[in-house]
Amino acid sequence: MVQTEPLPTVPLRPLTVPPHLAEERARAFHDVMAERRTVREFDSRPVPDGVVEWAVRTAATAPSGAHVQPWRFVVLTDPERKRRLREAAETEEREFYRRRASEEWLEALAPIGTDEHKPFLEIAPVVLVVFEVHKGPGSPRPYYTKESVGISVGLLLATLHQAGLATLTHTPSPMRFLNEVCDRPTEERAAYVIPVGYPAPDARVPDLHRKPLSEVMVRL
Repeated sequence: MVQTEPLPTVPLRPLTVPPHLAEERARAFHDVMAERRTVREFDSRPVPDGVVEWAVRTAATAPSGAHVQPWRFVVLTDPERKRRLREAAETEEREFYRRRASEEWLEALAPIGTDEHKPFLEIAPVVLVVFEVHKGPGSPRPYYTKESVGISVGLLLATLHQAGLATLTHTPSPMRFLNEVCDRPTEERAAYVIPVGYPAPDARVPDLHRKPLSEVMVRL
C-alpha cells in the first residue's frame, strides 16, 4: 500500500450566521429558488459578462470524492458549434422518441410537451456542456464521479437562477457526439447540456407543482 503524506491544514473560516437569522436566511434562499423553472423558450440577447464564469467558479466549489474534482464545463457561444450541437442532439432525440423510449416513459413526458425539436440549443446565447472527467493521461482516478458532478450542477443552476438567468438541463442519449462538438478527449464523458440565457418575453411553462415537505422529508 502506498503511503502518502496528509494534506496540510488551515483554519476553518465558517460562514457566521446568528442563530436567530439562520431560518430567515434559509427561507429567503428557498423563496428565490422556488421560482426556478426549466425554460425551453429563450431570448437571444447576450448574458452579462462574467456571470457564467462566476457560476462555474461556484459549481467548482462542490464537494467531490477524494477531492479529485472530476468535472469540466465547456462554454459554447459560437453559432456554428451550437448549430452542430443542435443537429446532432436532434438526431439522437428522434431515435429516442421514435424507437428507444418505452411507452411508460413517453407517457410521463407527454404532459410536459417535450419532443425531438431543440431550437433552444441555438437560440440561447450560451450552452454549457458539463463533462465527467474519468481517468486518462495526466488525470487521477475519480471517485463518486456522477454524484460529484451532479452536486456541482446543482450549485451551477442555483447560481445562474440567482443571477436572473434561465436554464434547462438537457440530456440527449447517447452523448458521445459531444466530445467531437466540444473538442474533448475520450476520458471526458458528457453528462449535461445546459442552455443559459434570459427567457423569451412570451415564454410559458407547464403549471407544475412540487411535492410538499411532508412527502420529501422524514424525521426519525
